[in-house]
Amino acid sequence: MNSFTLFKRSLFQMTELNQAKKMPFWKVILYVVFLSIILALPITKQIFSIMQDIQNDGQKIAAKLPEFEITNGKLHAASNAEGFIYQTNSIIFTFDPDGKRTLSDVTADSVGNAVSLGFLQDDFVIALPNSGAADSLLGANQFEVPYAKGTLDGLNSQDLKQGLDEASVPFWIKLIVFVFTLYPTFINLIINLLMITIGANLYSKIRLYKLRFIDCLKITTYSATLPVIVSSVLHFINQSFDDSFLIVFASLLIFFFALRNEERQTPPLA
Repeated sequence: MNSFTLFKRSLFQMTELNQAKKMPFWKVILYVVFLSIILALPITKQIFSIMQDIQNDGQKIAAKLPEFEITNGKLHAASNAEGFIYQTNSIIFTFDPDGKRTLSDVTADSVGNAVSLGFLQDDFVIALPNSGAADSLLGANQFEVPYAKGTLDGLNSQDLKQGLDEASVPFWIKLIVFVFTLYPTFINLIINLLMITIGANLYSKIRLYKLRFIDCLKITTYSATLPVIVSSVLHFINQSFDDSFLIVFASLLIFFFALRNEERQTPPLA
């Protein structure tokens, strides 16, 4: 008996899933990781799509930029250049060589999931959408890079346009994004499996099956295969779909089928 065999049985022979109780626990953990990867795929695809949108929108914005250069801690634009605000689906961009706008103004522009960026007279600013995720991961949702620090010294419009035209997301960035997506998916799946196991263990006690809690956990893990696959497909169709209820409810039903061939204890005599 191995995980691949149980994977096939989870799709076509659900009544044989009770054999999962014989699996070593470390293999069950690896299978949970496998299920988490399936659940993480549509979320990762959504993040990659957003990153691609930002890259494409950045190229549109770069095409509208006038000639400028950052030197001596200041943004120096061509004499006929005027400030402007340009909005796309993913970016709200401010170009303000005249010092009319501040970090607070750029931050206030951010609506929905759009990122606000601004080349101001003295600073380059970034304002992320307001969310607990940004605050918890980065400590803030707005950032300011003063030109006086010299970090952006020498940057000009031609360099920026060329960089955006040639930009591509490297593989290691995609890998990091996937790992960050996989971790909360893995934790959430473990919580769901524990909830399923509590219900499954109670059912097995009532029905007098000879199963320990750990046996129920192993069986429910493999019982969750089909619900996880269906949930992942639905996530591709509807990004806001909440899969927790489907996984818990459907996995419990499959667990009930899985115990049809399980041995039961003899009820005590009255």
